[in-house]
Amino acid sequence: MPGRRTPPPGPPRGGSAVRPTGHALVRAGRGSFLVHRRAAVAAVVLTVFLVAVCGAYLSVGESFVPPSQVVDVLLGRPSAHELVVGTLRLPRMTVGLMVGAAFGVAGGLIQTVARNPLASPDVIGISQGASALTVAAMTFGVAPPAVGGGTATYAVLPYLSVAGGVLAAALVYVVAWRGGLHATRFVLIGIGCAVALRSVTHLFLTKGDYLVAQQAQVWMTGSLNGRGWAEAAPLGGALLVLLPGVLWAARAQRAVVLDDGTATALGVRLGRTRLGLVALGVVLASLATGAAGPVDFVALLAPQIARRMTRTAQIPLLCSALLGAVLVVLGDLLARKLFAPTELPVGVLTAAVGAPYLLWLVVRGPRTGGRAATGGTA
Repeated sequence: MPGRRTPPPGPPRGGSAVRPTGHALVRAGRGSFLVHRRAAVAAVVLTVFLVAVCGAYLSVGESFVPPSQVVDVLLGRPSAHELVVGTLRLPRMTVGLMVGAAFGVAGGLIQTVARNPLASPDVIGISQGASALTVAAMTFGVAPPAVGGGTATYAVLPYLSVAGGVLAAALVYVVAWRGGLHATRFVLIGIGCAVALRSVTHLFLTKGDYLVAQQAQVWMTGSLNGRGWAEAAPLGGALLVLLPGVLWAARAQRAVVLDDGTATALGVRLGRTRLGLVALGVVLASLATGAAGPVDFVALLAPQIARRMTRTAQIPLLCSALLGAVLVVLGDLLARKLFAPTELPVGVLTAAVGAPYLLWLVVRGPRTGGRAATGGTA
């Protein structure tokens, strides 16, 4: 009607008047939650790509298996390729998926607490600590070769790796603490501990039986060769137990990326939260190391690529897990096929990609990362 004023629009229904940029409000029953649009799209794209990589992994090898036959095996239908797909390739791929996801999340958690993209488990000594204790056990007979020869028995290795990783992380933490945990000092001391622990590992290799030393050397490179359901089952069980902790970490890390004053004013207990995030990251990285060896640079690459894809304030753990799984499975597929019939350990491929990226981070970090890349008190 003429002369009638239109009332100003009110706040959106069922939610806050202010919604963070780039987020969408998703309703689930009576509740609702915010979802970062770009992160959701990235997660969907990565999931589709991971499914494609898994399909190629199960089809491609010394003998090609048609995708229709792969589907038959996965659905439990009778197939002539049951041995190749169901017994040889599927268990190995399953271990690779879990190892990659664990490394991706572990790297994201440790980089978040340290506020430094260089603070990945394989750079600051956690993987080296897990390797040192595990190789010592293999060398001195705690994890002896299987009866009748062949590869070593790996059932006990994840537990030893967790113990070694926790001890290495505690060592780095104690040495780096000076009235606080400065990110740069934390990374530098971690690198020094990593070098020392790697030297200790090589010392163990020179003291053991030649055959066991050769097996340990392959394991140290990071390999999925010979992995099966015996390794997949305990690793999957451990990751399932840790899943509630990962869900908590996805929420808790939002406060850790804030400055200390703001986080404290919001009532966040920073010391406990950081300790919980680091402990979870250490256990995840150590479990993955015990299952497949120290597959280098996956924990370094996955979180940083995920953050660049999503452009979120904190590292997206779901995308980091998906990227980690992609890197390990795709890397193992290429390691099997690039130099066939010679099969390379997957760690060789990931190191070939990760080492140049690490150098790029070191050179570019001070100019591109600000506090998140170079410093701040963790």
